[in-house]
Amino acid sequence: MKSVIRIGSRESRLAVIQAEIVKKRIQKYHPEIQVELVTMKTTGDRILDKSLELIGGKGLFVKELDQALIEGRIDLSVHSLKDMPMEIPEDLPILAFTEREDPRDALIYRPGLCEIPDRGVIGTSSRRRMLQMKKLYPSCTFRGIRGNVQTRLRKLTEEGYDGTVLAAAGLKRLEMESVIGRIFEVEEIVPAAGQGILAVQGRKGENHSYLECVQDKKSEAEALAEREFVAALDGGCSSPVAAHARVLGGEVKLTGLYYREEDDTYLTAVRIGEVQKARQLGAELAEIMKYSCN
Repeated sequence: MKSVIRIGSRESRLAVIQAEIVKKRIQKYHPEIQVELVTMKTTGDRILDKSLELIGGKGLFVKELDQALIEGRIDLSVHSLKDMPMEIPEDLPILAFTEREDPRDALIYRPGLCEIPDRGVIGTSSRRRMLQMKKLYPSCTFRGIRGNVQTRLRKLTEEGYDGTVLAAAGLKRLEMESVIGRIFEVEEIVPAAGQGILAVQGRKGENHSYLECVQDKKSEAEALAEREFVAALDGGCSSPVAAHARVLGGEVKLTGLYYREEDDTYLTAVRIGEVQKARQLGAELAEIMKYSCN
């Protein structure tokens, strides 16, 4: 086992806080290991004037960190699981899933507002969020918005938005719950697969036994079910396909959302299965929803 572990992270404040969660966990249970953070800016962080689907998708948030792993400049990388592509390089597997923070989406109002006005403007670049929010706010206009949490909050006042939608998990990790105007239950807006979970990635074939203190079995089962569902339906960065799993005792309850392009509508469905068959559960629900749409 290495005596020094270098953890790679994006440069944003939230990304660093998330990497610190993993760092502190390792240090608590393995004081003999020296843990260092290495930050870098990714392509997804640099290009903020275009939607992700136009510039290459979620991979733009991980490719620089992947390259750093391949070149040996870092030993681990920490990502929000929701930002990771469904296809992971075989030689750079996900080694651990952290305990899940709040998986729900949160609505933030422009300062001075306590609700979204009729015919208001809501900022989101996520088709998943936009599609579901149109049912909750049918009179509103939806406009793209990108950037880290602080950038989006600034844009609320500077660029004419009445509200924006962010993951509650990120706001809570930043200790910014006070800006949340409304939290959407998963029955109202199905979250992105993996939302609220951190993924630790590393090189295949190395000794990563020290990460047992980071791994959360409940999060792992939920992540496997959600990501298998989305992958089976070819859901990528721009796709409204979404999933939320919840472990309840020895079972997993999986809620899936599938977009039907033919009539611009979406369907949701729920399936329950054994925790040990979480991945299979995701594939089964995807197959059911594919069949129901044909």
